[in-house]
Amino acid sequence: MSFRMGIGIVCDGTGGGSSCRKAVYTEIVSVHRRLIACLLAVIPASAALTIMPVRDIHAGMHGTGKTVFAGDKVEDFDVEILGILENTGPKQSLILGRLTGGPLEHTGVMQGMSGSPVYIDGKLIGAVALAFPYSKDPIAGIRPIEEMLHVDSLPATPMPMRLAGLADPALLFQKALPQPASAGFGDSRMAEVATPISFSGFTSAAIEQFAPQMRALGLEPRQGVALGGAPIDQIGDTSKLKPGSMISVELMTGDLSMGADGTLTAIDGNEVYAFGHRFLAIGSTELPFTRSEVVTLLANVNTSFKISAPRELMGVISQDRDTAITGSLGTRAAMTPLDITVTQESKPVAEYHMRIVNDRLLSPYLLQMAVFSALDSTERSTGVLSVGMRGAIEFENRSDTVQLHNIYATDGGTATSAALNAAMTLSYVMQGGFEKLKVKRISLQLESSSRKQALVIGQVYTSKREAKPGDTIDITALLDGEDGAEIARTATYTIPPGTVAGTVYFTVSDGSQASLADMRQTIVDSPVSPEQLISTVNRIRAGDKAYVRVWRAEPSYAVQGEEMSSPPPSLALVIGGTASIAQTKNAKVTELIMDAAGNMVSGSKTVQIEVKE
Repeated sequence: MSFRMGIGIVCDGTGGGSSCRKAVYTEIVSVHRRLIACLLAVIPASAALTIMPVRDIHAGMHGTGKTVFAGDKVEDFDVEILGILENTGPKQSLILGRLTGGPLEHTGVMQGMSGSPVYIDGKLIGAVALAFPYSKDPIAGIRPIEEMLHVDSLPATPMPMRLAGLADPALLFQKALPQPASAGFGDSRMAEVATPISFSGFTSAAIEQFAPQMRALGLEPRQGVALGGAPIDQIGDTSKLKPGSMISVELMTGDLSMGADGTLTAIDGNEVYAFGHRFLAIGSTELPFTRSEVVTLLANVNTSFKISAPRELMGVISQDRDTAITGSLGTRAAMTPLDITVTQESKPVAEYHMRIVNDRLLSPYLLQMAVFSALDSTERSTGVLSVGMRGAIEFENRSDTVQLHNIYATDGGTATSAALNAAMTLSYVMQGGFEKLKVKRISLQLESSSRKQALVIGQVYTSKREAKPGDTIDITALLDGEDGAEIARTATYTIPPGTVAGTVYFTVSDGSQASLADMRQTIVDSPVSPEQLISTVNRIRAGDKAYVRVWRAEPSYAVQGEEMSSPPPSLALVIGGTASIAQTKNAKVTELIMDAAGNMVSGSKTVQIEVKE
């Protein structure tokens, strides 16, 4: 006696009467029928997923859909098949159906219904996924279940991303992700049912600040509702989930929370399928999802939506693809702790403790929103505001950290600048392409002030115009503030013995320009190791000081992130012929620092002296 076991899609019959199931099948050779029955009896009922292929579906057929209209009760609605839309995407089709029953005649297809399963004769045909905006009739595009199941065969490991330079995470986030899918039908176009993304604890200004990028990605932001429930790090009773249940994919949890709502399409053993379209199409990922309850329905002329609230943790979404999101029950996602403390005049005024998903695209964007909201909730986001930032990014199994230290002071948009710069740093770190560089924790302290703590570099002069080797030079900079305020700062430089005759330059500049001059090549090249990446970020100057760059008009080379000034002629000949090594005519001799008494410094001025033999 021999037998074989495997996983596959098994189809019975042909034509309109055929049906398929994704299940465990057993092929047994030369065995008694009773033994076959015994073996099949031990297969869990939840493992069987009976489906109907799209080729067997035609206009005029009637089916039943399942979704939640209130609380966590899964209710039925009726579906009339209107036809099949072929080739709406690469090897993709859509089933067009008219929905009736329950509140649908009043609300139409609602946001939050994405993933609602549809059955014909008890066989799953697909999930509600697309709709016509502003439609008076509840007509939906149903994603065939075969296309949703295909997600299992896609690669599970994301390709490494190498990011050269610092960039706005919001723009990277929007450009990196595909736009929402649509399907043509007459003079109108069906669009993916927008995924409602609920915010809890965020200010309304923060939601509106980032809403345009979210709407461009098919997400509809709105203030969320918190009903409490089990902590996000505890797995709830997964038996409460069934096809048609509401789920929420959580991006941030804690004092500030954010989650995307949709409907569960199918449960196949431990695997789950939902939405019927992409969430963000970020491929292989690790996003926690919870069971959700519908608080109420809100009819809308454009698209009606469900207002829901997350409850217990159910598992992890591991794939986010064009036709579905998939994951598993009973597992936990690794999330990154984020702590933000806001102080005013050195007195704590607010603390926020969250956990955010660990994702190279999402994490910087989430940090940006959290910082903006934390500042907006305690200070005005427009008008005069100064914000000093200190913090650190810690890593798993590493003692070195990325230090966050800067100050921002403007007449408007300070919160935006502070949030953007924090996110840009995290983006550079996470998108550096080093798998072993895993973020462990992010902590930030934000010191806010209603005064504009800003100074501009005014006059700069030296104590001598000519000097000899061994002489001491005083470089004085006048830093100008509002209301005629002026701060004088002096740095001292001693000309080393043996210095050749010629011109020595002193450039007094702010942190940004000093960093650019010193790291012009480094910050646009991809780092070659985690150590170099961390070192590069930590070398970026803070904005609360003035920096004096002492330099000469001689060759200088950037070698693996370090500047090599005025090398011996023999070495210059070798490295100067290397295409990958950048050469400049600005050889740094040293750098001096001028304290600005906690003010943001801006501007740049250069003076020079002549060294005589």
